[in-house]
Amino acid sequence: MKIIMLGAPGAGKGTQAKMIAERYKIPHISTGDIFRANIKNNTELGLEAKKYMDQGLLVPDELTVKILLDRVAKEDCADGYVLDGFPRTIPQAQVLEDALARQGEKIDYAVNVDVPDENIVRRMSGRRACLKCGATYHVEHIPPKAEGICDTCGSELVLRDDDRPETVQNRLKVYHDQTQPLIDFYTARGVLKTVDGTADMQDVFSAITEILG
Repeated sequence: MKIIMLGAPGAGKGTQAKMIAERYKIPHISTGDIFRANIKNNTELGLEAKKYMDQGLLVPDELTVKILLDRVAKEDCADGYVLDGFPRTIPQAQVLEDALARQGEKIDYAVNVDVPDENIVRRMSGRRACLKCGATYHVEHIPPKAEGICDTCGSELVLRDDDRPETVQNRLKVYHDQTQPLIDFYTARGVLKTVDGTADMQDVFSAITEILG
């Protein structure tokens, strides 16, 4: 079962991807993790990717797909995998589709975790982080015992720049421009399934498992 997770930043698709991986005993594959692993292990593909990254350039789609295919060729992916963070654009989706087709394979499900922008802005701007121990909180959903203070180490909690409303809105604009067209792409392939990401995390997961079977 080959699954792609779609959804805006902050929609919770990463959390759902991990839960799917655990439930169906398939690897959760994040492109960021694969890049880091290849660079750390000095693989040929990793060194090639590093050349672009060191110059602050985006890794070309063909190389990203090569690194991805190298990962999914591993034994633990024999029963499938769940992709998180790739593809992000139509060209990436096409390169991936062509590469899988050459192996007689295809994506089985593209799961879209749908959350309105205003919910995402509220959700992300409510996050607070402890820069000392890495603990994270949310002013509404997981508040610290004392406002602005980390339960674990007593340090001050901060709103990360990434979570500021204006930053989140910029990220959402990029998502709508680049990634949203993937919804049409996978709808045309007959594999898109949309779930309501505003529901409780466990309810979202139940809706996904109902689709996947």
